[in-house]
Amino acid sequence: MGSPSLLRSCLHRGVLCRGHQAAQRWASDSATGSVKDIASLLEGAEVDREEVVEKSPPTRLPSDSTVVLFPGQGSQQVGMARGLLRYANVRAMFLTAQKVLGYDLLELCLKGPPEVLHKTVHCQPAVFVTSLAAAEKLNHQVPKALENCVVTAGFSVGEYAALVFAGALDFAEALHAVKIRAEAMQEASDAVPSGMLSVVGTAKTRYHLVFAEAEEHCRTLGIANPVCKVANYLFPDGRVIAGHIEALQFLQKNAKKFSLTRAKLLPVSGAFHTPLMESAVEPVQNVLRTLSFKQPLVNVYCNVDGKRYRDASSIDKLLAKQLVSPVKWEQVMHAIYERRPGTDFPLTFEMGPGFQLGTILRLCNLKAWRLYKNIDVFESD
Repeated sequence: MGSPSLLRSCLHRGVLCRGHQAAQRWASDSATGSVKDIASLLEGAEVDREEVVEKSPPTRLPSDSTVVLFPGQGSQQVGMARGLLRYANVRAMFLTAQKVLGYDLLELCLKGPPEVLHKTVHCQPAVFVTSLAAAEKLNHQVPKALENCVVTAGFSVGEYAALVFAGALDFAEALHAVKIRAEAMQEASDAVPSGMLSVVGTAKTRYHLVFAEAEEHCRTLGIANPVCKVANYLFPDGRVIAGHIEALQFLQKNAKKFSLTRAKLLPVSGAFHTPLMESAVEPVQNVLRTLSFKQPLVNVYCNVDGKRYRDASSIDKLLAKQLVSPVKWEQVMHAIYERRPGTDFPLTFEMGPGFQLGTILRLCNLKAWRLYKNIDVFESD
């Protein structure tokens, strides 16, 4: 069930502004040599849950409900956030980001350069902040979309945005975790030549044989403990495979042999959501343990198992596990949109930038996609 009061409080009534004020105090303390724990950044940014949680929100018909989706790394483009700056709290969010990150994220989003924005260490915070800022635009365009939200989910780093949107995590606290996550994943990526390959298979594709042959090819090149695995389940027959770059190049070259109708290298520098990210787990675990997670007030679906979070105590463990586990986005889509014949579908909003999650939804469930809309983060209305 949705909790409109909390969602509006988190995204519209100044919680993010108070987080910005706390960030200013934190930055000031840093300048004088007395850096506080991240908890001090959030002083005064807490929502009084007793104040905002409604008792027994009314059950809504599917046609009166909304689903909000948050994209992940790879959706970033120079110019994003340009269409959001007129909305309340957006500039405050980016000012908070500047204090937490130590650089001007808004300037990077608006002007690039692209090669800097696309680096893992920068694009993850950029997508996280811009996507949540897009929720401000949605609140102005379609206020009932927040009131009627019953489900949210996010792809990879987008899951952090979904948890903030659902009231399970504070904005500035989550952004700090995203910063640590992005730095750790960048370092893991730099340690091993690796990448990700977008593939579309057929009924004849035998992925266990695909991976076995690619890994054996790596061994012939002298690579110990080669990795070639599914990193993302996207849609029926659609996968992203990740691992050592030599394994992915082998698959590209032999795509026809393995009944892959598409095999395209993605413009990323690492094998995300595979064991090659193992070195990133500890620093992410350490920061997640310091955070204060609350029970989400709308259903949030988890990348690791494709199911909704049942209680707040499991969130940190699953977010850490997400780094080395495949994103089960196809399974999340089926869980959210499975309906009895004749049942209406909810409205779905993707928080930009890009239309990637909408494209996946169309391939997973055409009827649900017909009620999909992207919230444009590039152009003003």
